Order: sequence, then C-alpha cells, then structure tokens
Amino acid sequence: MTPPLLEVRGVRKEFPGVVALDEMHLDLNAGEVLAVVGENGAGKSTLMKILSGIYQPDAGEVRIDGEEVRVGDPKHALELGISIIHQEFNLIPDLTVAQNVFVGREPRRAGLFLDHGALVAMTRELLDRLHLPLDPNAQVGRLTVAQQQMVEIVKALSQDARVLIMDEPTAALNDAEVEVLHGLIRRFRAGGAGALGRAPSSAPDGNTAGGAGALGRAPSSAPDGNTDSGTGVIYISHRLEELKAISDRITVIRDGRFVDTLTTAEASLADVITRMVGRELPPAGAAATPEVPATGRPVLSVRGLSTKALLRDVGFDLHEGEILGFAGLMGAGRTEVARAVVGADPTTSGTIELHGRTVRIPDPATAARLGIGYLSEDRKQLGLIVEQTVAENIALSSLARSFQTAGFVRRRSIASRAASAIQDLRIKTPSLGALVRNLSGGNQQKVVIAKWLVRDCEVLIFDEPTRGIDVGAKEEIYRLVRELAARGKAIIVISSELPEVLRLSHRVVVMSEGRVTGRLEAEDATQESIMHLATLRRSPEAGSP
Repeated sequence: MTPPLLEVRGVRKEFPGVVALDEMHLDLNAGEVLAVVGENGAGKSTLMKILSGIYQPDAGEVRIDGEEVRVGDPKHALELGISIIHQEFNLIPDLTVAQNVFVGREPRRAGLFLDHGALVAMTRELLDRLHLPLDPNAQVGRLTVAQQQMVEIVKALSQDARVLIMDEPTAALNDAEVEVLHGLIRRFRAGGAGALGRAPSSAPDGNTAGGAGALGRAPSSAPDGNTDSGTGVIYISHRLEELKAISDRITVIRDGRFVDTLTTAEASLADVITRMVGRELPPAGAAATPEVPATGRPVLSVRGLSTKALLRDVGFDLHEGEILGFAGLMGAGRTEVARAVVGADPTTSGTIELHGRTVRIPDPATAARLGIGYLSEDRKQLGLIVEQTVAENIALSSLARSFQTAGFVRRRSIASRAASAIQDLRIKTPSLGALVRNLSGGNQQKVVIAKWLVRDCEVLIFDEPTRGIDVGAKEEIYRLVRELAARGKAIIVISSELPEVLRLSHRVVVMSEGRVTGRLEAEDATQESIMHLATLRRSPEAGSP
C-alpha cells in the first residue's frame, strides 16, 4: 500500500508556559485537498510552522513518502517539496510577475547575466499551463489581491512543491475570485507541480453533489483521494462553507490536539463546528439581538456625506443601544463611510451631528475625543501595535487622558484597567506582559475592543469584526457586541457576511457604488432583500432614498 505523501505523528511543541501542540496527527495524500480547521489558538499556525521548518518539534515525527524527515529550516522545506503561502503575501511589489516567481532563481547567460527573455518565457509557460491570464511583465504591486494570490501559487509550484500549504487563501477574495482560485487548485492538484506540462483539462471539474445536509466533496482522481501523483494541498480556512467546494477530507484540531479527520462528503457543517469548539453553537440564522426601539434624538446623525473618490450623499441615524448594520458588495463604500466619519478620509460635503450638535472631525484623534471609536478591518496594521504588550495596547487610546500624571505613565493603573478588561472580555493571554503578536486572531480582536472600552467611547464602529476569526471566537465577538448595545453603546457593524449582518443588526443600511440604496428594519431584512439593494446601480444625479 502506498504511504501518504505527508504524515505527522505524535508531534508536540511547547513554548514557555504554553503547550501549543500535543500528540498532533495529520496525513495528506498526493492529489488531495485536506482542510485543516480549528479555533484561533488551536495550533494550526504552529503545526504549519513546523512543517515549513520555522519551528522544530519537541517530540513526534514528520514523514514524506513514508520516510522520516526533520525539516531544518524553510529552505530545507522547499528542498523537500513543502511550500507555504501565508495569509500575508511574500511578494516584492516593485518587481514583475516573472521576477517574483523566480526571485533568487533567475536564469542567467554565461552564469552571470540575467536572461530576461528566458525568465519571461518560463513564467508565461507556467501561466499558460495553469490557464492564468496574467502578464509576466506586470508589476505585482499593481495587481489585485486575487491576482497576487495566483502569483504566490505559481511561485510555489515553480519550485516543484509536492505539499502546498495555503493559509486563509480566500480571506480577502470575493465570491467570483474564490471560484477562480478553486478552479486553479483543482487543475494543479491533478498533475503535481513537477508535472505542470500535463494538460490541465484532465483535471476534475468539481461538480459533484454532496448529499442532503452534507458538506459535499470536491472530487479527486480516486474515490478515496489517494493518488500516486499530484500536489497535496493543506487548506486552512475559517470560511467553513468553502470546504464542500474544494476539500476531500477535513482534519479538526482543538487546544493543540488532534480531534478527528472527516470525509467531507459525509460530514455536515454542524459536525465540523461541534468538533472545533467542543460544544454546539446556535444556528447561523438564529435571532439573538433584542429589539431596540429607535426613538428620541439620535446619538449620531450623518447627512449628505460625500468624498472626492467614492461617497455620494450618504446619510443615516444611529441611536443609543442600537446595532446598525452596513451591507453591500466589495467596493460599495462601507469602509469609506466609517473612515469619513472618524476623519481618516477627507470629505467634500456633508454634516455629522452628535446628540444634535454639529461637530467637525478632521482626524481620528478628534473622533476619539468626541467618543467615537473605530475598530478597523485591518487590526494588525491599524488597530494594534503587535510588538507591544497586551496591557500597553489596551491603554493605547487612553494613555494621555487616563494613565499619565505630569508626563509620567502610571503603569499600575494601566495594569489594573487592563486586567479588568481581560477578565470582562475573556481575553486568553498568558499575562498582561505578553506580546500581542503571540495571541490568536480572535484574542487580538478582543484587545482592540478593550482599547476602546477603556476609552469609554459612546459610538463604536466595528469594520469586519470577525474577519479571519474562527466560528467559536465569532460567537464571543457577537456576545460582546450585544452586551455593549445593552449597556447603551451606539454601534455600527460593517460586514461582508450577510448572515452576520442579519444576526446582529436592528436595522441595515445597504450601499452600492458609494451611495445608500436602501434601509431595512430587522424584520424586513433578508439575504435576498439586501442583495437586491446591493446590486442596484444609481444614476450620478440620484441621491440617497
């Protein structure tokens, strides 16, 4: 019997005070897509860093084709045929597609001079065989996120990758781009990186039924997914609904331990979630946000808000204790509204009122002083200083206001407030002094929320609050948002996930092409009604309804 392409047996990894992995198991067949799922902090990243040579295991073994290997470093991993595509791309934006694909391995004439013609030809051959409509001479920094993802994949396959690890490959892609990515995966998995000359048309088309209530299964070249050739893919994603479209099997890990491996065709979404979190969660459509009457004068009123680039005549009201959802397709202008309100982007017209008083907000610092907190969709770049501690990040927005006396920082006061916030928000951290970069995504998001709670903002704007967060951590964020509303906070939730908008919101504002195309009460809001409004095209003269 042919051994699996990749095996992990009994792997353990311990850091000071933390056991990240314990008795971890995993196996991957050639030509198979294996989904690896688990809550934030379950150990997925640690396991992948071991496979890619960044970490060394304390115990256990890794086997390739049945032979035990010790992956010494990332270069050694590539030599073994293991390549990883991180969520944050490892591309050089000022170089071309061809230069990025073969960086450090450029063809040369006489061993000295760069052979640009050969470089472009080699890249074009790879792109053609994978049916990718990319220009080898295009500058990577000018490509879309989806196109950059494709470049990363071509780069990995050009290195003869037999095991391709994809970490949250669709986190920043829309539905159409996800379909393109999945089609690419189906093509190269059938022939392997070392056989890119094989016609991709022989790859399966993925159109199989999964059975009622099951996730379904993306077809492999053999019924059990065990083939003698082809690239094996480890696919890490928090978007569980994707698994039916692309994976053959699903390995679930929890708290650093292997839980189970399920055949995708036979597993329901509920099965996967229960194993991930160790408990049953309410269904996605379950109503959990209590009705709040939008009476009296609004806390925040926006009228005629416009920007030079996109927004046109945007207006809405936000009341005390209300959760106002913002929905729309990518590029509709939802984030731009939030940035304009907090002064991060300049406006060309419009007014903003707090409790009926017109205010001018030239920058985010002014917004914070007025009691408006913005939790950015990019928490690592704009919401946190990941190289600082949990306590320091929690105190960040209130440092001058609450934690300084005569220019001296009151660290005991910071520690006390941070400890209270950690307890209230159930932030999992080894200590107040732990670096934020070492926390899971869900706990990093809670640190951002804690930062604005310590500031005691009256209006909170959550922009994609659960992006990159697992299903269990999502429930924690939902609980926090509802609790904040119950305390009287006025909350805006911007989300690309319609079930999330519907589950949290008392009212929904729908946008398209920079304009408000409709406002829906909770009882009238459905995925269908929102999508109808989100796809409306407005004439340049039209205003908000």
